[in-house]
Amino acid sequence: MRYRLTFIAGLALGYVLGTRAGRERYEQMKKSARQFAQNPAVRNSAESAAQTGREFAGKAYHAVSDKVGEKMPASVAERMRSLRDRSQGQGIEDDWGTSNT
Repeated sequence: MRYRLTFIAGLALGYVLGTRAGRERYEQMKKSARQFAQNPAVRNSAESAAQTGREFAGKAYHAVSDKVGEKMPASVAERMRSLRDRSQGQGIEDDWGTSNT
């Protein structure tokens, strides 16, 4: 019984000390990630990657719609139609709040 009680006390102490250190490390990593995300070079890279993705999605729409035709479900066709409109530059607001004109 004595060994069991000692083991449980040690386990509880290790848990408390480990969680405190873990929380400090978590806060440190969160701060580093926030600083990284606010870096202008990182933001520009993310925006250009998003723009490139939208361009490729528009090209994929044309390739798929030529092969699939009218067999596409209505929900997918609507999403693809909005991508086509964006790629044609009709000034529709995108997810980033900027206009594609």
